[in-house]
Amino acid sequence: MTKKELEKYILQSLNMALGSIMQGETSYTNSFTCEVTEEGLIFLPRLPAGYIIDDNLYQKIFLIVNASLYPRFTLLKQSSAYFIPIKSKDIHTERALFFPWKLGISERLVIPDLGKFSATHKGKIPLMKNLEIDYNKVTSIAIAGNSGSGKSYALTYFLTMLKQISDLIIVDPKFDTPSRWAKVNNIDVIHPQKNRSKSDFVSEVNENLSQILNLIYQRQEELYNDSKKIFKHQTIVIDEVLALTEGINKNIKDSFFSLLSQIALLGRATKVHLLLVSQRFDHNTIPVSVREQMNVLIQVGNINKKTTQFLFPDLDPEGIVIPSGKGTGLIQIIDNEQPYQVLPLLCPTYYYERGVLV
Repeated sequence: MTKKELEKYILQSLNMALGSIMQGETSYTNSFTCEVTEEGLIFLPRLPAGYIIDDNLYQKIFLIVNASLYPRFTLLKQSSAYFIPIKSKDIHTERALFFPWKLGISERLVIPDLGKFSATHKGKIPLMKNLEIDYNKVTSIAIAGNSGSGKSYALTYFLTMLKQISDLIIVDPKFDTPSRWAKVNNIDVIHPQKNRSKSDFVSEVNENLSQILNLIYQRQEELYNDSKKIFKHQTIVIDEVLALTEGINKNIKDSFFSLLSQIALLGRATKVHLLLVSQRFDHNTIPVSVREQMNVLIQVGNINKKTTQFLFPDLDPEGIVIPSGKGTGLIQIIDNEQPYQVLPLLCPTYYYERGVLV
């Protein structure tokens, strides 16, 4: 399909769907037109107009065009109307609405042998076809989702990939999947012990976090003396953070929150990261300051306004085409390489030589 044919197809879709909303104003009445670029779609209204150009109109156009172009293009959802200036000497056409897109749709990565795969991708963590993250640019990672959504499966993938490039400290309050993975890979795990209280367990976690904070201070001093100093990544992995923080002594919980906040704020330059997994990330689970420092945000499972309100507070997920199935959801990577917008996610399916890891 040529550029002109694509523009004609989009205009036809908009005319048929927007006619009643915009009081009969269409491209046939010269009320608007559209242009296609490599980066996305430009919706060019001609003003004055008999319709209001606002967030509501922007989202309506998004719903129409995203469905019309699936699966050739995926529009990248914006939290509000995206205006751009147009180089025109005519005041009637000096502004437009922009709809960024990416070619194609999200496609799941299928890995025949995760062990061999992880050994050949040091420093990079592929998440889907044509989407990978550079761990050097990651501050912290959050994985959220309801029970049975595939969080543990996704976490195991991250652990296997990170083992090649990072020292790991694993906290497993439920003594579950991360502990079994760590046993196979000869990595220590902090987990509840028999005949010990929950507050005692979290105190042990705090002690380890305090040691990491001291490591950050030490590395900061080394960087001060040698700005080119390179450190090995250090990642603190905490599974089911909500289960860890519920029902413990307030002073211990406050200490835990304080240590997390300091590590999140100070760890980036010293290659110290957090990887947190929880059913939700409200203010009772982690401090807001920690959530704001995370630049890889993953929500799997049921996607709606309620489930996305903590990781993506400004996002209305309506209109985003998310395939059904386990390990699907949304992802946002905030760096200077990936699109800033939220994308549909299909977590990798991976195998070991002995079969699927479940």
